Amino acid sequence: MAIAAAAGKMAAGDRALPGVGPGRRGAAPTGGPGPSGRRRPRVRAGRRGARDARGLFIMQFTHPCVVILLVGLKLSNVAGDCSFNKSQSHCTCSLLDQENLGNIIQCLPASVFELRGGNLEKFAHFASISVEDSVLDMLQSLQVTKIIFGDLLVPEVLLAAVMKFFSYMRITELEFENCTFLGKTTWFHMDMLLLPISSLRFHKVTSVSLADRDKDFSHLSGWLETLNNLTVTQSQVTSIPCSIGKVFRTLRYLDVSENSLQDQSMKTSFCPGAFPQLQVLKLHHNNLSSFHTICETLPQLEKLVHLDLSQNELTISPSSSCKWQSSLHTLNLSTTGLDHITLPLPPTIKVLDVSSNNLHALDLALPFLKELYLSNNRLQAVPSAKNYPALEVLSLDGNLISGLPRYELQSLRHLQSLRAGRNPYNCSCVAAREIQALASTGSLMLHWPQDYTCESPSPYQGTLVKDVPTSALQCNKAIVIAPVSVLLALSCLAGIICFA
Repeated sequence: MAIAAAAGKMAAGDRALPGVGPGRRGAAPTGGPGPSGRRRPRVRAGRRGARDARGLFIMQFTHPCVVILLVGLKLSNVAGDCSFNKSQSHCTCSLLDQENLGNIIQCLPASVFELRGGNLEKFAHFASISVEDSVLDMLQSLQVTKIIFGDLLVPEVLLAAVMKFFSYMRITELEFENCTFLGKTTWFHMDMLLLPISSLRFHKVTSVSLADRDKDFSHLSGWLETLNNLTVTQSQVTSIPCSIGKVFRTLRYLDVSENSLQDQSMKTSFCPGAFPQLQVLKLHHNNLSSFHTICETLPQLEKLVHLDLSQNELTISPSSSCKWQSSLHTLNLSTTGLDHITLPLPPTIKVLDVSSNNLHALDLALPFLKELYLSNNRLQAVPSAKNYPALEVLSLDGNLISGLPRYELQSLRHLQSLRAGRNPYNCSCVAAREIQALASTGSLMLHWPQDYTCESPSPYQGTLVKDVPTSALQCNKAIVIAPVSVLLALSCLAGIICFA
């Protein structure tokens, strides 16, 4: 269903997202009530079913549920190969090497289980197998808290079957990397199940379209409504259907970076009522272009704290009057092609990243700003310190700045870190002395002295700023020449008098 399919390929631009639920441990034994009092369906096995399952598993079943059920089924010969990193409590099993899985027993203490490389289609019929109650009881004693599926072809019907076992375990993180989900199935059996999974990640995954699958999401709503973290990256997501966004009532973290979201899909993806508790939204490297459209779309996210729009080619309309929500504290606009910023930002913003753009100046009054990243722009001067009195971190490296105004920078009483290397510094005596004096104030300047070189005057081109002589005698030759000239004149005068 939608959990697996969410980040996959979708028809006619209809793309939806899976979700994540907060951890709920201490699942009740089979047939008992769950943590919130809801009864879990009993998973029972007839004698014939258990006997058939045991035989089939011994012959060939290769899937994470095998590992999950190994203790109860007492199996040791399954196709595949596993390695266990004891120090990291991480077990990795590969389906590409199907000579021996006897060493899978060593993975039972693992907290992280990873399954990679294989086609699980031939195991789809195992989705109907039931297991004994004793096996389900043992699931609660396993230490696995994270499962990773990588480089797999996964029938959705098999995934649905495995998911029901997670309600008996301690799994809080589930990840799919470079997976393809095949077909679709119904998820009605998930109606009463509470999953402990609180973090769900999809990276480079594909699936059938999630169009017209609202019923499947409704079966999962008990879990989806309490999700915390969701990541779907590099999965060609073009939109998030409004109805799906509304399911994630408590989602706080959403990362849909490196997809194909566009301006026209933003209003649908973030419609009123969708993601009401969202605090962190990452839209890095999509196909977004209008800063104004994004600004008008997202204010309904009243609790948004962190917004990442980096690596989108954005344009800003000078006439735009859009205002961001006051809750926004961190805004990343790096590598967006901006040459100016005129839109009013919330005065409470604390972190602003506008690095790697075409800015020639930045004149915004942000009294509560603590971190300002301006690296790799076209600034010719340091921004006015009076606009950022609370600044603690300032990055100016890779610009066109020729000098650092020491007293103005020192007026930033909270400044703890200054990055200003790779600028074409003018190393006249006065300018070089200012930079050297600034660098002498503790560990304020990062990458000093190696990143601070002179561009002018020509005798010092390529010289480290720290190596420029700045003493009074070396800088002001007149101080030396004048007394010498006087002495010479007096000597000549004395010689003339003596001769006379």
